Amino acid sequence: MNTLHLSASEHKDIEQAKQILACGELVAIPTETVYGLAADASNPEAVKKIFAAKGRPANHPLIVHIGSAEQLTDWASDIPAEAYAIAEAYWPGPVTLLLNKAPQATPVVTGGLDTIGIRMPAHDVFSTLLKSSGMAVAAPSANPYKKLSPTSAEHVLNSLGGKIAAVLDGGDCAHGLESTIIDLTEKPYRILRTGPITAAQLSETLGEEVLSPKAHTVSVPGNVTSHYQPNTRVRLVDAENIEFPSEKKIAYLHLTPIIGSSPEKTKKMPEEVGAYSHALYRSLDEADKWGCDEIWVERPPLDESWFAVHDRLNRAQSKL
Repeated sequence: MNTLHLSASEHKDIEQAKQILACGELVAIPTETVYGLAADASNPEAVKKIFAAKGRPANHPLIVHIGSAEQLTDWASDIPAEAYAIAEAYWPGPVTLLLNKAPQATPVVTGGLDTIGIRMPAHDVFSTLLKSSGMAVAAPSANPYKKLSPTSAEHVLNSLGGKIAAVLDGGDCAHGLESTIIDLTEKPYRILRTGPITAAQLSETLGEEVLSPKAHTVSVPGNVTSHYQPNTRVRLVDAENIEFPSEKKIAYLHLTPIIGSSPEKTKKMPEEVGAYSHALYRSLDEADKWGCDEIWVERPPLDESWFAVHDRLNRAQSKL
């Protein structure tokens, strides 16, 4: 398959992307978080192509992206008032609501579960496409299963070129980490995947505590133990008294100055969490190309604003 490289700045290319989706094919589309691999969510055969292109197990649920909060009832049932409160506060934006699925929602999207994840993306191009087409799309990250999520069209083409119909190039993604997922199917409400919107923010919005457990058994996108991985092994390290082995070539993504022995290749990471999040996947992808034996990443700060970064790094280093 020849993967088209479309420009999000060209109206004709956006229209072509809409037509490709309407014909049941896949288009990688930029969101404010990462690039999503989109298919018409109402077309089960199109959605199945997502799993084939990514090599993703069919029992792993997908997130449905909508253009307006009014579409919630097309996909979910028993929607609590808190869902609309979160939508009003943060949509369009990087928070996904886990709700009970509507009877008509195809089980291909939900991985056979009785719940469904829904969000409204904030990227202007994606928003325009959804609103102008009236379509809802299933769109996990546009990468092979368990590999690094792409934050640029180039990254998508490098990993999925020839497997999907088109990439709609909208430049780099603003956040660089996937959306927060909050479970609204039962109280107390809880975070199932950390992201740009924190539990503290959601607690303030709802006027009640939103939990953020370190472990749970709910199947949601991005929560397998090993995920977001480059091909080179990743290791999280503490900068104090660090020693780089002479027998290995180490790539080092660091925050503080390097003291003592030097690694093979280095990159200084941003100290502000938003900039760090934006740079994380791109930096791991860059380091993956350096030909080193391992990628060492200095452990970031431990306060809540960094929880999403820690979640991705912990999964990136896991080899279970």
